[in-house]
Amino acid sequence: MSRDTVVAKRYAKALYSAAVEKGITLEVEEQLKAVVEVLHFDQEVKRFILAPRISQSDKLNVLRTALQDKLSPTVMNTVELLVERGRTDIFADLLDTYIKIEGDALGIGDATVYSTYVLSEEEQAKVAAEFGQLVKRTIRITNVVDTSLLGGLKVVIGDTLYDGSLSGKLTRLEKSFNDKHRR
Repeated sequence: MSRDTVVAKRYAKALYSAAVEKGITLEVEEQLKAVVEVLHFDQEVKRFILAPRISQSDKLNVLRTALQDKLSPTVMNTVELLVERGRTDIFADLLDTYIKIEGDALGIGDATVYSTYVLSEEEQAKVAAEFGQLVKRTIRITNVVDTSLLGGLKVVIGDTLYDGSLSGKLTRLEKSFNDKHRR
C-alpha cells in the first residue's frame, strides 16, 4: 500500500466519522466526487493548484470561491486542510476509500456494469437486485458501454468480476477446447 493510499485512508476515516455525526454521509460522497471532478479533470484548475509560484492562501481563496456553495463545511475543511498541506494529489484515493468505508458501513456495494448498450432504469434495477442478493448488499450501478462484449454483461463489484458477456463465454469455450487438445 502506497504512502498516499495510507494518508487518504486516514483522512477518509476522519471525514466519514464527521459525516456520520452530522448525518450527511451520502451528501459528502457526492461533494467529494465534485471536488475530484474539479481538481483532476479541469485542466486550468489543476494547473493553478499545482503551480509552485501561487501561494497556498491564494489557492485556498480561489477554491473557497469556486466551491463555497457546493460543499458542506465538513468537506470544505478537508479540502482546505489538504491544500494547505500540499496533498491535492490524494483526492481520488480519498474518494475511493470514503466510498468503501461508507459502503461497508451502510451495506452498499458499487457495481460497474459493462454492456453493449446503455441499460434502461428497469434493466439496471434488475441487475442491482440480482447481484444485491448474491453479495448481500444494496447495489448502486454505474453502466459503461463496451461494444467489444458482443452481447451479455460484465459486472465488477469490488475486486470480483462476473463475466456473462458473449465474448467472455467464447474465450472460456476456446480455452476449454485448447485444454482438451493438450491432454
